[in-house]
Amino acid sequence: MNQTIETILNHVSVRSFTEQALTEEQIKQLVTAAQAASSASFQQAYSIIGVTDPDLKQKIAEHAGNQPFITEGGHFFVFCADVNRHKQLAEDLNMDISETIEGIDAALVGTIDATLAAQNLVIAAESMGLGVCYIGGVRDGIIKISELLDIPEYVFPVFGLVVGYPNERNDSKPRIPFEGIYHTNRYNSNTKEILKQYDETTKLYYENRSGRKSSRTWSETAIGSFARLPRSFMKGFLNGKGWAKR
Repeated sequence: MNQTIETILNHVSVRSFTEQALTEEQIKQLVTAAQAASSASFQQAYSIIGVTDPDLKQKIAEHAGNQPFITEGGHFFVFCADVNRHKQLAEDLNMDISETIEGIDAALVGTIDATLAAQNLVIAAESMGLGVCYIGGVRDGIIKISELLDIPEYVFPVFGLVVGYPNERNDSKPRIPFEGIYHTNRYNSNTKEILKQYDETTKLYYENRSGRKSSRTWSETAIGSFARLPRSFMKGFLNGKGWAKR
């Protein structure tokens, strides 16, 4: 066990931040760490938007599930899949890459690149004693939020990320046991008993954690999220922005 692994294993989502702002140097360090992440074919098919305007942050928060900590002292990043620059570069080179960038794989590449970069930033932030919270709710309001951020064609917000000084921390959540995640040579479909036991573990966690207590299991939480947030508008939105047409 080394310090890097300890930092990763101690990860929690922070949902309460102090008013202390990140410095410009910290922001630059975090974004530089994000850029060091792996990228498919070195496409670097993502962009990061830092939202500092309080009114703009408030409007985004309203469309992203009214999560109040978005507007607190933390710095708010929006990670976007982005092949707009590739389209422009191709035009300068008199090349037609429309079949590629309008394909479903380009959307996957942009999403993966943005996610890898974000996780690098998260690990860097937590190594600095900062707290973080991903904001998937950005996709709930992706149409309005894209308008607020002047998102062009061939770009879309994947998620937001708040980074700041923690006011309080949740307890670390227990993860699915190793045997339920790691499969050897072939996919193992026989994990129901593992998940059943895991539900008992998470039920105890939610009932006894130091933050907001509740009576629920992981399966109820996870499946409830799928049922509650179908985001059926996403395909139409992506198609309208030039993505996933093929």
